[in-house]
Amino acid sequence: MNHGRDKAKVLAGLAVAAALALCMPAAAGASQLQPGPGKTFFGLTDSGVTSQFTEFGELVDKHPAIIETFRSWGDDLKGSLKRWRKAISRPVLHITTADPNDGHQLITPRGIALGKGDDYLVNLNEFFWGHDLRAYIRPIGEPNRCLNVYASYDCEGNLKAPYQKPYWYRLAFRRMYIVLHGGGKLAKIDRRLALAGLPPLTSSGGELPAGLPKAPIEVIWSPLPGGSPEVRQNLPGFFYPGSRYVDWVGTDFYADYPVWRSLTGFYERYARRERKPLALTEWGLDSSDDTTFVKRLFTWVQRHPRCRMLVYYQDFGSTSSYRLQNYPASLAIVKRKLQSPRFPAWAFEAPEPLPAPPPAPPGGATS
Repeated sequence: MNHGRDKAKVLAGLAVAAALALCMPAAAGASQLQPGPGKTFFGLTDSGVTSQFTEFGELVDKHPAIIETFRSWGDDLKGSLKRWRKAISRPVLHITTADPNDGHQLITPRGIALGKGDDYLVNLNEFFWGHDLRAYIRPIGEPNRCLNVYASYDCEGNLKAPYQKPYWYRLAFRRMYIVLHGGGKLAKIDRRLALAGLPPLTSSGGELPAGLPKAPIEVIWSPLPGGSPEVRQNLPGFFYPGSRYVDWVGTDFYADYPVWRSLTGFYERYARRERKPLALTEWGLDSSDDTTFVKRLFTWVQRHPRCRMLVYYQDFGSTSSYRLQNYPASLAIVKRKLQSPRFPAWAFEAPEPLPAPPPAPPGGATS
C-alpha cells in the first residue's frame, strides 16, 4: 500500500470539499465558524509541543479539529501560528492578563475598557485578517474563578479591587469584541464603541488606523457555570456583556467538580435562551480514571444540540495529572465516542500546513 499516495488523495479530497463548502450558500444566520448541523468540533489544548498534540490524535484515532492555545496579553503569535499550521487544526486563542513570569496583572479590566490595550487588540485583528485565519478568540476566560488575576472576587467572595468589578469586565469584553472583529472605517468603529458605552479607539503612539479589517474570527465568552467561590455576586450573569457582544458562550467542566445542574442551567440560560453555540472550552480528568464522568459528559453533549465544541485540557508537560494517557479506561471510552460522525476530524479552513522541506541533494551532498 502506498501510504503517501493515499494521504495525498485524502488531502486532495479535503481541499475539494473545502472549496465546495465555500461555494455553498450559508443558511440564514449560520456562522462559517460553526460545524455543520448535528456536528461538534473536538479539540485539545496546546501544550506548546506539537508532538504531544499529534500523539493524542493517534491515541484516540481522531485528528483534533481544534487546538486551544493559552497566551498572555501582548504576546507575539508567530510561534503559535507555526504550531497551529503543523497541527492543521483551527485555533482557539485564550488570552490572560497575567504576566507569565511573575503572575502580576499586565492590564486591568478597567484599563481594557478605557482603551489602554487598543494597540494589542488592533494587532490581533490585523493578524488574523492578514493570515486569512479562521479562529476563535477567548478573552480572559473564567472571570468568576477567584485564582485568576483579573477575577472580580477573591476566594472568600470579597471584591479584589474597584477596577475589577464585573461592571468593568462587561465593558472590557464589549471593547475586545468590537475591536477584534473590526470591519469598518475608524468612524464606524468609534460609533460601535459609543453605542456600547465606551470611549473611541486609542493608540499609545498617537497614530490611529484609517479603519479595521473584518477579521475571520468569533469571540467566546466563558465564565465558570457556578463560580468559584459559589456566591451570588459571582454568578455568570453578572459578567455577561450582552448578546450582541458574544458569538459563542463557553464554560469549563472537570471531573473533580461535576456540578451537572450548574452546567445544564448555564446551557439553558446562555446557549438555548440566547440562541448561541456552546463550547466546553476546557474539560478533563485530574485525579482518577473516572469512566462514569466521561460517559455522562458525552451523553450530555449528545442531548444538548447547541454544544458545538468540546476541548480536552491536557495542561503542560509530559507528566501532567490532566493527561488522558494517565487514565486508560477513560481514554478507551473517549476513543470509542470520537468515532461517531458527530465529531469531524477537520475544521475546514484550518491553518495551512507548513510546506514540506526540500529534498536532500543527490548523493547526500550539502551546500
